[in-house]
Order: sequence, then structure tokens, then C-alpha cells
Amino acid sequence: MSEKTGKALVAGAGAMGHGIAQLLAANGFKVILVDVSDEILQKAVEKIRWSLGKFVEKKRIRQEDAEATLARISVNTSYEQAGRDVDFAIEAVPENMELKKKIFIKLDEVTPSQALLASNTSTLSITEMARATKRPDKVAGMHFFNPPLFMALIEVIKGEDTSQETINRLTELAKKLGKTPVTVRKDVRGFIVNRILGAVFNEAYWALQRGEATKEGIDASVKYTGGFPMGWFELSDFVGLDIAYEVGKILYGAYGERMKPCNEVIEPLIREGKLGQKTGAGFYNWTAGRPRIPFNLLEEYDVDRSWTVAVNEAAWLIKDEAASPQDIDTGMKLGTYWPQGPCEYADRTGLDTVLCKLKDLYAKYGMEMYKPCPLLEEYVLQGRVGKKAGRGFY
Repeated sequence: MSEKTGKALVAGAGAMGHGIAQLLAANGFKVILVDVSDEILQKAVEKIRWSLGKFVEKKRIRQEDAEATLARISVNTSYEQAGRDVDFAIEAVPENMELKKKIFIKLDEVTPSQALLASNTSTLSITEMARATKRPDKVAGMHFFNPPLFMALIEVIKGEDTSQETINRLTELAKKLGKTPVTVRKDVRGFIVNRILGAVFNEAYWALQRGEATKEGIDASVKYTGGFPMGWFELSDFVGLDIAYEVGKILYGAYGERMKPCNEVIEPLIREGKLGQKTGAGFYNWTAGRPRIPFNLLEEYDVDRSWTVAVNEAAWLIKDEAASPQDIDTGMKLGTYWPQGPCEYADRTGLDTVLCKLKDLYAKYGMEMYKPCPLLEEYVLQGRVGKKAGRGFY
């Protein structure tokens, strides 16, 4: 796939789809953006044009670069015409398995047999999508983060049938786009970032539900003591409560009681149409801009609880042989701007300290979320307690 000949199809022209199309075109690829109507496609092109204009205005790119990028993008409502001679296709339609499988069947029919097919899903099964095609070895996950132009991370996910060559080629593609790829070696729900975020969100939601702290208190501790860019309730609003809820359901289906969601906290808001920033209200009111989290409430919640469940979920990812400590930490730092990765945190704090805290929380609440991952117990038994011992996750 040389830059001159690389040709891509992007299925779905929504926020993610047109962002991915612009990113590919800006890096020398010819891109065909496909969606169900000309109207949707024209709106997408307008958004790309506006975005390129902003880059020019801020002197990030030259006018001629903007024009060249736009010239590399064409649109089509016909998969047959769009797929004819592409090197790869990226599916970026809504998170619905049946819809995605339909798209993959179509892509399999219309693209050359050697073309790679990737899904931008954030949680769904790559294996299931791949098996809808006649080339499951050439199908993988390529999860971009929103907005794709600015976020440095791409999760490359191996389905059960995906060949190593496919993973290598998509990893190279991610690098060619100026991104940092992390490999998810097994098709696990939530991959790395959403799986760890899911655990952290659940811990915060349950703490609120139990009346242990206010949402402002939890967010103040997370931001001002933990050094995270946003509090968990603020981030939930930013992501969209409907999306957080759906991801929560998928994680609960995959991991059972360990990922038991606290629906009592989120469902009433969704029923009222309060979906977060995009609707002007969620956990917070966004009509006047970003909520102000009061500094004086940071003693209400112990942010180490967030870290503790994050470390526990990271340990499960490693135990499941789904990801390495390096890829987990890179994923959380680049995908969500965490100040450090959970494995780095554990090594600095001491795996024995983390394990002790998990055991205390488990004894207090009896919830599976706090039940220590066997790998953590094993490491502590072996004396692999982190930096102080010279060996931990690293």
C-alpha cells in the first residue's frame, strides 16, 4: 500500500466516518465515502471542508494541502462502484451488530479478495462480523477515538480468525496515519480502553448510589487529587449517557457480575432525555458550558478506589492474554489522557497495596467488581510488587 496507490472505502459518513475519511485523505490515500443518501454524504463533505478550512486558518496546513486532501475524497451511495479497486475498507456505521454484519457481507462482495476489512466498533465482536464474510482472516478491528483527526490512539483488534499479517498491515496503516496503535490480541468486549473505563465508571456510579459521595465530590477528587482531565460524571456526560449505558450493557453481558452496572443512577436521566453534553444536560447542566467542579469537595471520595478497580481490570486483560501492560497503559494515556497507566500506577504504588485495598473493598461491599484478579494475587505471592521490588507488571 504505497501512499500513491493506497485506496480506501469508508462505510458510514457520520462523525467518525467523515473524520476517518479526512484523516486518510490528509495522509495521501484516495478515499471513497459511502452512505445511504446523497444528502448525508454532502453534509459530511461540508464538515470536512469546514474542518480543513480551520486547519488552514490556524496555519496547521497550507491552502493547497487542504485542496489536495479534499480532491482525494469522493462520495458514493453505491457499494458496487465504491468497492471496485480498494486496498482496504473501514466500517464506521452505528453500533448495531446486525447492521454491521450487513455492511461486512456487502464489503466482502464488492471489494477485491485481497482487500482488508476493518471495523471501527468500540465494543462489538470482530469475530462475529468477520464470520459474515468469506475472508475472516482479513477482518480486524480498527477502533479510532473521537475525534479521529486529533486523537493519537488506534486499538487494532484481532478476531479469532484474523491473521497476524492483517494485524501487521493495519498496525502499519495506523502508523502511516501518524497514530499510535495498541494491539488487542483477543476479541474481548470493550477491548482495552472502554473495558477499563467501564470498571471505573461503575465504581463511581455505585459510590454515588450508596450515598458515599456526591457526583461533584467524586469528580473533584478524580480531577484535583488524581490528576485526571475530567471527573467520571463529567466524562460520562461528554461521552453521552446513552452510549455509556449501551457499553455498560455489553460489558455486563460479557463479564457478568464483575461489570454489574448501576442502572439506578443512569436510567432516570436517559428517560428524561438528559444524555449529557449533546442535549445540554446529563449529570450536569451544560447550557452555560463545561460544569465547574468545586475544589473544596475533593475529600469526599478516595480517587485511589478508581485506580484500584482500573488496575484489577488491567490484570484481567493481562491474565486473559488480551493485552500487554505497555499497550494497556498507552491505551489509557492516549485514548483518555490519563496521567499514567493503571499498570504504571500499580508498580509505583505497590501491587501489594493495591491488592490490600481491593480485599478491603471486597470485604466491605461483597461486590465482584472488587474481587481481586488471581493474577494480582499471584504476582504479590511471587514478590512482584512493583518498583520497590524491581519487578511488577513491568
